Amino acid sequence: MSQTEQLLCVSIHDVAPATWPDCLRLVQAIRAVADIPLTWLVVPHYHFRPERSPQMEACLDVARARGDELCLHGYSHLDTEANGGGLRGRFLRNVYTRREGEFAALEEAEARRRLELGMAWFAERGWTPEGFVPPAWLLGEGSWRALRATSFKYVTTFSHFHCLDSDPKRGKAVLSPSMVYAARNRSGRILSPRVADATAHMLARRPLVRFSLHPPDARYPELVRHIQQVLERLLAQREAVTKITCAHRLGAASEPPAGLTSPTSRHASGHTQNHSPDSYSVHSAGYRPSC
Repeated sequence: MSQTEQLLCVSIHDVAPATWPDCLRLVQAIRAVADIPLTWLVVPHYHFRPERSPQMEACLDVARARGDELCLHGYSHLDTEANGGGLRGRFLRNVYTRREGEFAALEEAEARRRLELGMAWFAERGWTPEGFVPPAWLLGEGSWRALRATSFKYVTTFSHFHCLDSDPKRGKAVLSPSMVYAARNRSGRILSPRVADATAHMLARRPLVRFSLHPPDARYPELVRHIQQVLERLLAQREAVTKITCAHRLGAASEPPAGLTSPTSRHASGHTQNHSPDSYSVHSAGYRPSC
């Protein structure tokens, strides 16, 4: 990736039958601004609900065909592990994420099992995820170790885009705090657009901006309007790509561009980890799914 290239990754989180109507509303709001490639973060068994939606899966097939990306977003999106760790960890797991940080405290074997279950669920539908985003962006030590043994090309945490590589010394991590809304309460709906604006301003000269949208955002017209306004501003300066395309561009760079950190950085648990890159997807504009 050239040092002057500026990318934008727009992702729809928590894609599941239970959230599908709101996911569609978000996509319709985005498409009203521009027909851009999206990354859909799909949860195989959201909150362990047994639902299956042939309509959702058919629509995701159409999205894939047009150049969008399907990414594995945990397995259940629920933190089922016992409480432990320090005050900060307990706050993140119990209060800030409301026990949805599924991979925050898993042992390596259990993290590996859930990753394998998620990849098997994708495979049953003819899909192959090349990236992983942990629910609530939280990854513990065991989960990091399990991820290094997979074929994923990238992982994203709240603050960084991590390109993975079989050689940890070649891994790269770009600093890119995610722009996100807090739609669950009134104060969050008032304050988070201002935080998103400040984040966009802070990242103006960085190689990557990540715009992370969640189903509840679609329920509030004021947030939808803000999403569209921010998207218009960002697209005036940046190229919209899927996350796997971003991983390909970052991995192809011979030298880390401005904004890239060293191969080690901190994640939510506070531990230092090594990371690592690669792969590619194209977007064919002009074909818009009907779903």
